[in-house]
Amino acid sequence: MTHDYKRNGTTTLFAALDVKTGKVIGERLPRHRAKEFIRFLNAVEAAVPAGKLVHCILDNYATHKHPKVRQWLRDHPRFHFHFTPTSASWLNLVERWFSLITTQAIRRGTFNSVRSLEGAIRKFLAHWNENATPFSWTKSAAAIKRSIKTVTEIYEAGH
Repeated sequence: MTHDYKRNGTTTLFAALDVKTGKVIGERLPRHRAKEFIRFLNAVEAAVPAGKLVHCILDNYATHKHPKVRQWLRDHPRFHFHFTPTSASWLNLVERWFSLITTQAIRRGTFNSVRSLEGAIRKFLAHWNENATPFSWTKSAAAIKRSIKTVTEIYEAGH
């Protein structure tokens, strides 16, 4: 940040990635509380054909475990929540999409208002879904395990 940096507001983007098609259901909401998350879940509920199971991979953010969200989950038995381990959000494929929207639509952008930021998000989301392709892992499980082992060995050697 520079001395002349000015923050013009924020927004929250909830996103659900269909791993089969690569399409994203996105909702821009003013805050990241239980009621906004439930509103997003309702949007996912409306977008996914009836009868299909919905598996949600989530981080351990408190909002995702709020009592009202837990009640919503009990009332919608086709939804199943799975939580990534702490500090392992990279396991959630939608994080790759968040990286793309950050680098291609938000970072280094100039947004004079929340509305202009939301417009850039809306434009990226529409373009993404028109051209959606599924993500695929490019490393084998064995290669990932080797990387983890190497990082662990380096860490342990230093401590």
